[in-house]
Amino acid sequence: MSFTCPECQTPRNLGITQRIELPADSRSDEIALQLLKCRSCGFNALAIYEESRRGALDDDSFDHTGYHATSDELERIRQLIEVCPDISNSRCDCESHRILSETNEYGRNDLTRLFSYQGSFALIYNA
Repeated sequence: MSFTCPECQTPRNLGITQRIELPADSRSDEIALQLLKCRSCGFNALAIYEESRRGALDDDSFDHTGYHATSDELERIRQLIEVCPDISNSRCDCESHRILSETNEYGRNDLTRLFSYQGSFALIYNA
């Protein structure tokens, strides 16, 4: 899966380099934290994918948003993903999953708490 890079605007060059599946929260059935990199210009960012299947059978909804983050923050997330023994298991009980799966008082996992919010961008999928 590839996207248009928000930095250089090159289609199909922004890709997911690492991801970790996280447990469902009070809103989303599927949550994934992803690291992105552009093959053209080297741009790096985070992405959060959330999907809810709690409506009608044909009413699935999802959010897939890219976020700017500092290189230190990206490295911290990369390390958390790398030390997880089972990144595709949302029920993994490792330390990385515990850190990344914390929820607020409403039962929501707000992953933006992990980095200084420097803006977001739409992920434009290119088939």
